[in-house]
Amino acid sequence: MSRNKRLPELIYPSWPVPTNVVAAFSQRTGGVSEAPFDSLNLSDQVGDQGLSVQENRHCVAEQLGVPVDRLSWLRQVHGVRVVEADPSVTPQADAQSTTESRMVCCILTADCLPVLFCDRKGTRVASAHAGWRGLAGGVLEETLKAFVSRGYTDILACVGVGIGQAAFEVGPEVRAAFVAAAPEDAAFFLESDRPGHYLCDLAGLAVARLKRLECAVFQIPGCTYEQVPEFFSYRRDGQTGRQGAFIYLK
Repeated sequence: MSRNKRLPELIYPSWPVPTNVVAAFSQRTGGVSEAPFDSLNLSDQVGDQGLSVQENRHCVAEQLGVPVDRLSWLRQVHGVRVVEADPSVTPQADAQSTTESRMVCCILTADCLPVLFCDRKGTRVASAHAGWRGLAGGVLEETLKAFVSRGYTDILACVGVGIGQAAFEVGPEVRAAFVAAAPEDAAFFLESDRPGHYLCDLAGLAVARLKRLECAVFQIPGCTYEQVPEFFSYRRDGQTGRQGAFIYLK
């Protein structure tokens, strides 16, 4: 396959991280994958051609300024397990963390929330995959333990683009899972037109939870479902690709 000459257009969040921290989110454009994975699909678990995924990952690594073998990937399962980043393995986990320089913590999403973390001193970074199950189960809390349990304080978190409330209808069990733990989370659910169902503000739930955990929280607005040219959306398209979220220490 010929090398794609167009580099991906990454989103670099505006948040007050130390100068040695690099954080970015990919969009769906700038890659080589064909429909329905067009074009910058970064997942090798959705049915895309392996060579296309490899080429896309090389393009992202080039844009990030790191070797492709420094990208650490996970086999995400909507759980709460957190591991230390290691490109030599692909463990079942939904968050990873590192203090190693030029080790990129990668997360893949297509409606779920990507959340990036670092401490203000720029000594540890982490990334987490937060769908409603992981969010309710405590994946953000478990990710923060990678900092707090090791004595890190003053943590920043950046919530990337996920599915918006208007497009995310859920059943009563989803609302119950959140409200049982924090009654105030009822504010993030609106009754939908379908009886007994709700429109869930997933990003609002994540931001509120992070604030309760005393993180400084930043957010990139948007909706993967509605922004067709920019983002993959599983709920919108079914078979589709995955965009990535990345954070590393220079």
